[in-house]
Amino acid sequence: MATNAVERQSALNTNWLRLLAPNPERLEFAARIALICALTTLVTEIYQTPEPALTAYFAFFFNRPERTLSLILSIALPLVIAVIIAFIFVVANLVVDDPMWRVISIAVISFGLLFLASASKLRPIAGTLALIAGYSLALLGRVQTGELATRALLYLWLDFAIVAGVSLLLNFLLAPAPRRTAERAIADRLKLCAAVLRDADGPGRCELATKVREGTASILGQLRFAAIERSASTRDLAALKQAALSSFALMSAIDALAASPEIELSSAVRTKLADTVEQLVHMVERRGYPVEVNLKLPAEANLSPLGHDLVAAIRDAVTHFAEPDGPPQKPAAKENPARKRGGGFFVKDAFTNPEHVQYALKTTAAAVFCYLLYSLLDWPGIHTAFITCYIVAQGTAAESVEKLSLRIVGCLIGGAAGIAAIVFLIPALTSIGGLMIAVFAGAWAAAYVAAGTPRISYAGFQIAFAFFLCIIQGSGPAFDLTVARDRIIGILIGNLVAYLTLVYVWPVTISRRVDPALAGVLGQLAKMVSTKEPCERRLVASQAQERLRAIETDIELAYYEPASIRSSAAWRFARKGVVENSRALGTLLLLSADTSELSRVEAATRLERLATRLARPPDVGPVPTSVMEPTQRRQTLPACVNQRLVALEVALPLGVGATETDPHAIA
Repeated sequence: MATNAVERQSALNTNWLRLLAPNPERLEFAARIALICALTTLVTEIYQTPEPALTAYFAFFFNRPERTLSLILSIALPLVIAVIIAFIFVVANLVVDDPMWRVISIAVISFGLLFLASASKLRPIAGTLALIAGYSLALLGRVQTGELATRALLYLWLDFAIVAGVSLLLNFLLAPAPRRTAERAIADRLKLCAAVLRDADGPGRCELATKVREGTASILGQLRFAAIERSASTRDLAALKQAALSSFALMSAIDALAASPEIELSSAVRTKLADTVEQLVHMVERRGYPVEVNLKLPAEANLSPLGHDLVAAIRDAVTHFAEPDGPPQKPAAKENPARKRGGGFFVKDAFTNPEHVQYALKTTAAAVFCYLLYSLLDWPGIHTAFITCYIVAQGTAAESVEKLSLRIVGCLIGGAAGIAAIVFLIPALTSIGGLMIAVFAGAWAAAYVAAGTPRISYAGFQIAFAFFLCIIQGSGPAFDLTVARDRIIGILIGNLVAYLTLVYVWPVTISRRVDPALAGVLGQLAKMVSTKEPCERRLVASQAQERLRAIETDIELAYYEPASIRSSAAWRFARKGVVENSRALGTLLLLSADTSELSRVEAATRLERLATRLARPPDVGPVPTSVMEPTQRRQTLPACVNQRLVALEVALPLGVGATETDPHAIA
């Protein structure tokens, strides 16, 4: 019982303030979204289009921190919506006058699209398309004539077109170029490295460890967008890619150095390293990429073998900071056809795994129930119950509960802010400019939350949704508090129905995907050990760190699950230990590239064996503290690698069978 209490308390002590910490990219994105919402409101008020609140809210779906992706969405989404509306025209002509067939059509279309959302490559958008199609048909049921229904659908597309046009224009003019965003991210990571070199116990150490866990996916994504835009030459992009991977290797080495207090570097060496890294920062900020960097360090007589290895890794990352590997890029291109052959439109188990059908059925049942509820009650104001079922439905019970929790929190915050604005602010507004300022302020706060990590981002969407519904109610100032009341009641009803359906009907635990993901990471580490090219090694190590971060999030999300399907506390504690060991092992394997061929082959063999054990799945016991003792002296990098491998081998025994630590056992 003591273990459960301690573990649960640690899960509840999430540092939410850190999730809300500001950074330049987040502030810029929030301001851009707020400006788009304000200008969209201006356009809708000038032309008196219906549903101005929803039009402003659509800006959150059309925009991303990346400029290129925002531009693509602003062009692609209106086209996709046009196809959906055309499809709704065809269906509506057949069923709009018959309530029974209208409900059947909503259920059938919803089931089909949700199945695609679970079992195909349409996963990112199929659920949203199901929501649009179902809600549109539901709205048409309240329209008396066909002409009004036609106008309603056309106005719906016009709402999307307005926000798409405003987003396209402002992103093109104001959003930062992807190359510049990548350079700024590289410079920020180098500044952290220099700060930790100067003060290993300073506040930058925790942030540096966080950046190592994030990997380089965001930077490499920006470079891919720069290639799409053709805003940088191929040579520049290759150099910046190498700089991003070198910065990751540099962060990993400095993080390992800061985590080894037994290594005592002289102040002269630390200062020289920090000064050199800061020189790299200045060159990157001037839109250059350093090559042929010279780094001469003072002699260290009493430095341990591990210290020599870490300093050598730092020197290698600095001296070859932006020197791209030419020939090694060719094999990567040959892997793409194989990947394409291995995957199709549907996932491998699309028609054999019943979970895809179960997900579509239970989500559709929840949505149809909410639709029938507010239709029979003749209370259309709570139609948000119907929308909620689609929005919070996720593949696992834990993810669904997290999302509906964020929806409730965001709805209450946005609704409270909107009601306060109606009572105290709206009466003082005398022009459209005042309304735009109010929209800008509310949208900025919501977008700031939405620009955070996935743990809190959806709450920002809901803050904006509830706030806009309160203060943007038509062509002039409105003081109707029933709008906010009905929307909040609808969201609460939808959350309750979705919770009962998604958690207790064919529940899927998130713990089931932890072991296969860990096995994949260990396989990645084995591949990294066998790779000789530094660029490829760093890329694989970065991807492994990113996947470990996602696995860690899945383990934390398990706390959202009810006790009937939640994995045991011992299992969660053991998996956290495996994640930490794998994370440290990945760093050590990256830094020990110059070890003997025999040692690398042995490490790869042991990693593949561990991956096989996880794939069974095995019984996993708690990580032994004797192996993980932080004060133990570490003499060389190979010795540290062996220590972590031993810890994983002890934590992943060969036994097979269900015990109290099995992820499928009832806690």
